[in-house]
Amino acid sequence: MADSVGMADIRGLNVTKVVTGFALREYVFKQLCIVQSSSSWQERYYQETATDLSGGANEAVEGVPRLSSFPHAEETWTQQNSYHKKHGCESRISWEDAKSNDVDVVARTLLRIARAVTKSVDADIWDVLTEGRSVSNINSVTIAAGDEWDSATIANRDPIQDILNAKKEIATQDYNPDVNGYLCLNPKDYANLLGNANIRNAGQFYTDGVTKNGNVGMLLGLKVVVSNNVTADYAAVIIAKECATYKVLQPLQVRTIEDAGIGYTIRAWEIGVTQLKNPKAVCLISNTAV
Repeated sequence: MADSVGMADIRGLNVTKVVTGFALREYVFKQLCIVQSSSSWQERYYQETATDLSGGANEAVEGVPRLSSFPHAEETWTQQNSYHKKHGCESRISWEDAKSNDVDVVARTLLRIARAVTKSVDADIWDVLTEGRSVSNINSVTIAAGDEWDSATIANRDPIQDILNAKKEIATQDYNPDVNGYLCLNPKDYANLLGNANIRNAGQFYTDGVTKNGNVGMLLGLKVVVSNNVTADYAAVIIAKECATYKVLQPLQVRTIEDAGIGYTIRAWEIGVTQLKNPKAVCLISNTAV
């Protein structure tokens, strides 16, 4: 039986379920953050200084003399301010296409709308977590020229040591990269990594078994996530939940707007902001000068 225009509300419910359900599977970097709700456009937070506490001049923590006052130490924080960003996308579908090509036209449009919003949100989170690759506060490991993971000299490729060096940089800051640690890669470097002879020939380095939200396996105690949002020639070791908070002003919303007899507008949007609260819980791996 042919649908009538008055049945658009049913279509709207299907639209919402398809978009939000697909979007939840597409988020990769949001899972690395603590997600909290918000009610303010401006978000203020405090970034904790990573340097270990110590006494002042000539006041060592070790070797306090008998009956002497304890050395005084103070933690410090830097005030940071951030503002929410709106991520949104919409598409129009003609009434004729929606009625006669429901499965093909509508379904594909829904997936593309969802992907556009989630990709935008995830790209912004990646950019904040890695400080736009400026490494002013986060840890970094630079791979020497000629030692890249796709180096023409196969013997010079040593991704395992590069990843271990990144874990070391984080551990030096008193964070534990073996607890909820992630390795973020783009598809190119993921292929180079798994193609490396040391990885192929040593099963203890790599295991599979996680296949959602970009998770594709475990390597050196880290969950491996792959996303096109990871900048080319970069990777990152990140301690999830410890590194950042994602504040949500408006969760992903989907609306179907009917223009009777003409068509439908499918609109999706989300408003949020990422706060890099513990930058030393992140280490950027790069084969380019930063």
